[in-house]
Amino acid sequence: MLARLAGGASPAAPPAGGNVCTGCQQASPEACAARTREVVAAGAARVSACSHAAGAEPALAALIDHTLLRPEATREQFVKLCQEARQFCFATVCVNPSWVPLCKQLLEGSGVKVCTVVGFPLGATLTEAKRAETEQAIKLGAEEIDMVIPIGALRSGDLDLVYLDIRAVVEAARRGGAAVKVILEAALLNDEEKTLACAMAKLAGAGFVKTSTGFGPGGASVHDVELMQRVVGGEMGIKAAGGIRSYEDLARLAAAGATRIGASASVKILEEARSAR
Repeated sequence: MLARLAGGASPAAPPAGGNVCTGCQQASPEACAARTREVVAAGAARVSACSHAAGAEPALAALIDHTLLRPEATREQFVKLCQEARQFCFATVCVNPSWVPLCKQLLEGSGVKVCTVVGFPLGATLTEAKRAETEQAIKLGAEEIDMVIPIGALRSGDLDLVYLDIRAVVEAARRGGAAVKVILEAALLNDEEKTLACAMAKLAGAGFVKTSTGFGPGGASVHDVELMQRVVGGEMGIKAAGGIRSYEDLARLAAAGATRIGASASVKILEEARSAR
């Protein structure tokens, strides 16, 4: 598949009995290459391959952080979350820090990463606390960190504080080999503040900027994703999160520039995507 994407020679034929691609249930490697080409052309920064996608839309699933951040969620619900993540090959499960060890254990060997949140959902904790939370979460198995910026500091014009806050988390995550997504909570900011927040995240070395926590007054919007895209271009990923409940929502945001989607309705979105084909 990679050779075809690069315009190289055709891959070797699959072994007898294995002539169906297990990643997408298509009957030839060419179908997989074409599907991947479509997703990359749409702006995907990363594509995941999984050998047990159960007939789902694997390239689409690889864009999704399968999310459960409700405070009342139970162990049973996290077990189900991880089972779904294994089945459909989502990019990550995104959970609160206390659930990282369980999810890490349940997803062992699956290729699905564990993402957790820091300074969540208000962003108003101390930078030192965010750094410590990041370090501990990584020790417990988190491979991606979604941190909330100090929103009030940004609105007050204290850009040094915002930058140093992000930088502290990025440095801690980098030592542990984890990626950082910087949550702006865009519904609380004007366009100038969103632009500045993206610039601070980029300067601090974060991997992604992210629209929302899902707990604020509004979620992801095409306008915000387009604005973020203009600031960070292809140098960072853009995660759209908050209120994404349908394949139509995902498609609009991906077209605007989102390279990762945070959603709790992930399975429903994939089902709708299959129906739309």
